Amino acid sequence: MKKLIGTVMIALAITVTSSAQQGQVFETLTVKSAILKMDRKFAIYLPDGYDKSDQSYPVLYLLHGSGDNQTGWVQFGQVQHIADKTIAEGKAARMIIVMPDADTGRRGYFNDIRGDFDYEDFFFKELIPHIEKNYRVRAERRYRAVAGLSMGGGGTIFYTLHHPDMFAAAAPLSASTGSWNMEQAKARLPKDAGITDQQISDYYRRHSIEELIKAASEDELKQIKQVRWYISCGDDDFLSEGNSQMHATFRKNEIPHEYRVKDGAHTWTYWRMELPLVMEFVSKSFTQY
Repeated sequence: MKKLIGTVMIALAITVTSSAQQGQVFETLTVKSAILKMDRKFAIYLPDGYDKSDQSYPVLYLLHGSGDNQTGWVQFGQVQHIADKTIAEGKAARMIIVMPDADTGRRGYFNDIRGDFDYEDFFFKELIPHIEKNYRVRAERRYRAVAGLSMGGGGTIFYTLHHPDMFAAAAPLSASTGSWNMEQAKARLPKDAGITDQQISDYYRRHSIEELIKAASEDELKQIKQVRWYISCGDDDFLSEGNSQMHATFRKNEIPHEYRVKDGAHTWTYWRMELPLVMEFVSKSFTQY
């Protein structure tokens, strides 16, 4: 009987410990956007203990890929399970993870070339302030990071190059690295009759890794180098060439970064494998090391 009671007590202790280490995910929260003239959805992961204290937390903005929305990292990326486990194992700091929707209306994280759907402006002028006003977020740069996969990897790259003063760490995964020459840019952009060659040229320069680094001032380049960069792409990924070019461009310009090529393709299996490493990587920016 004593053995049975002991076994039951251990099982109860394990159950209580397990449930105590679970964060919460909310999938369909909204923020009103005057810039986009609509309500925009986002999902959020709040770590275990968020609702039981007044502690403030660092934040990771986690961007989905093309064809998904704010639920992609929740449903396919298993963000709650992975974040809970990585934090419980002591490999990552407790953090808030924000996953915005970049699929409604028009797809993508950038300001539209036509000037009538400025998603990047929404992200920095409305979404981040909304999160920092409504959640216990540490608002300093050293406690803010961004990561994403595929299209969201591209968002990660260019958000950080455009605003290097905003992020302590950036982790593009299997990233869409943008156009590497003007011909590629023209092929990817909409064929609207009203779009001028000057608009195409301006858009290309704003979404070209090489052009942005080339045009950066000494102070801007210094800020880009202060970001902790983690670049990862599978060896069978169709975007691997662009990621390799980004690595070469960063090396040429002496931008410190970690570059990882691993066994894998453009799949959720790869991104689920990488998420704990991303959390561990950005946590080193959030804590002293």
